[in-house]
Amino acid sequence: MKTSRDMTRRALLIAGALAAGAAVLTAGGAARADKIKVAGIYTQPIQQKWDARLHLALSAAEKAGEIDYVFAEKVANTDYVRVLREYAEGGVDLVVGEAFGISREARAVADDYPEVAFLMGDPFKPHGSNFAVFDNYIHEPCYLMGMIAGAMTKGGKIGMVGGYPIGEVNRLFHAFMAGARSVNPDAQFKVTFIGSWFDPPKAKEAAFAQIEAGVDVLYAERAGVVDAAREKGIIAFGNVNDMNKEENGKDVVVTSALWHMENAINHAIELVKAGKFEAVDYKEWTMMRKGGASLAPYYEFEDRIPKDIKAKVEETKAAILAGDFVVEINDEEPKSTY
Repeated sequence: MKTSRDMTRRALLIAGALAAGAAVLTAGGAARADKIKVAGIYTQPIQQKWDARLHLALSAAEKAGEIDYVFAEKVANTDYVRVLREYAEGGVDLVVGEAFGISREARAVADDYPEVAFLMGDPFKPHGSNFAVFDNYIHEPCYLMGMIAGAMTKGGKIGMVGGYPIGEVNRLFHAFMAGARSVNPDAQFKVTFIGSWFDPPKAKEAAFAQIEAGVDVLYAERAGVVDAAREKGIIAFGNVNDMNKEENGKDVVVTSALWHMENAINHAIELVKAGKFEAVDYKEWTMMRKGGASLAPYYEFEDRIPKDIKAKVEETKAAILAGDFVVEINDEEPKSTY
């Protein structure tokens, strides 16, 4: 993680650069400079997939010349408010981060800096005039890959290994299970939460235990599960990033439910520049119709998936995009069924 001194130095440089440029008013005020300053604040290493998707979107915006981007990673919740305030004091226009576990404290910071726009991962409602929220709503592609999993399991038992039983994970598991049952009503599920967002060895061990219990398909919500599937010779389905290409998933990961934050981030940047940023829920920007979620390619599994299931997946995808089929959002903790 960047040190407090490093971030303070950057904050002063940011403030100087902004002072030399066009005037910057409140989050919902007048239009801003052509290029704005954005800070990303992450509780995990940026290699961790959730934070990596935010970092990827912000890096793309920087490369496109839309923003100047700085970030801090591995910021513990106990230190998060201090880092938020340092960037706000340094004159950033937009902060993108996560407020899980510190929602009240993060909102208090936003109240103290009304000229700064905050776009924060948070399970609760928007706040004030400048605290917008988002969460991970990739349940729709999870339903689609559940359909494939339900068709490809030989024994009818599917395992799922996740981080914590919170809404953003629970809804993905429920959608995956619903998709599997839509093509295989007798499918059974083994559910395990490892109590960590990034502990590949622990996730791998949890997957081994599920395989011992009879599962022949795995949903790899966490890193480490794909390695277990490879070692035991079974297939897996990925989560958030393309685990076939990015997590050694060749010949193991059939497809992944992808999360794309580019459109949401670009929308927020555009609003900040126009002086029209508001405290709203960005939920729809993380779903399929707004380009916030998709199903990864099948790669080497293209001809291994039953043709009728591929056709049914395409039909369901089209119905989702047209608004004719709604995948239920269920944030309750899922339970094993056997």
